[in-house]
Amino acid sequence: MGGGAAMLSAGGLAGRKDAGKMANMTAAGSDERMECRCENSCQRLPRMPMIADAPHRPPIRQPLLLAIIAALAIVFSASAAQARTTASRPGKQKSARELIAKQEPPKVHPRVLQKATPANVSIYISLGKQRAYFMVGDEIAVDTPISSGKRAGMTPKGQFTIVEKDADHRSSLYGNFVSVRTGQVVRSGVSTRIDSAPSGTVYRGAPMKWFMRFGDGTGARAEGMHTGILPGYAASHGCVRLPDEIAKLLYQNTPLGTRVTIGD
Repeated sequence: MGGGAAMLSAGGLAGRKDAGKMANMTAAGSDERMECRCENSCQRLPRMPMIADAPHRPPIRQPLLLAIIAALAIVFSASAAQARTTASRPGKQKSARELIAKQEPPKVHPRVLQKATPANVSIYISLGKQRAYFMVGDEIAVDTPISSGKRAGMTPKGQFTIVEKDADHRSSLYGNFVSVRTGQVVRSGVSTRIDSAPSGTVYRGAPMKWFMRFGDGTGARAEGMHTGILPGYAASHGCVRLPDEIAKLLYQNTPLGTRVTIGD
């Protein structure tokens, strides 16, 4: 009995030790399986890209950026300046021939002109129309363009008469300074009222062919009619400019004392 009990006790003790070992082995296996599942789950997670994995782009250096901005500014500034220049550039100046063409050409009526006598002729000048009319009685014998004083009052309005005629007249006020030795023009477009002749020069008045001076009889005011340039508008210093062939025609048919009327 005593021997059997001891054997049972030893067997029970051994069984308990084996059971403990089995329990420990079961726990260890469970831990290993858990570690494997965690490891597998970690392997299945997608790999997140890191910032360091992005392609490297070198930054634009500041001096280069400033150079690009400056170049663009220069280009835009040049374009704007060219546009302003183009916008403000004046058109091509018209030639004297083109300007003259603006005015209606002279009209001569021979049938009326042949009836002219010293007693029935007169001249009417319209400053507004820039036209002159050679009248025979109440009929127009000559209708011609003119160029009168460029400012108001330079060609006076009123009633006048022809007081002087000179086929080869020269201005006493406007002309050129020419060399005494060579006769060449040294200064052109001068006025004896304000300009002094340089040393070695003399004054030569501007030509005024077929000149006819008209005055009011008092000598207070007088201007003239003569051959001159007609630019298509009032441009003289006070005289009435005429086309050369018309100036000659009027000179030949206008006696001293002929009435001249100047109006609008």
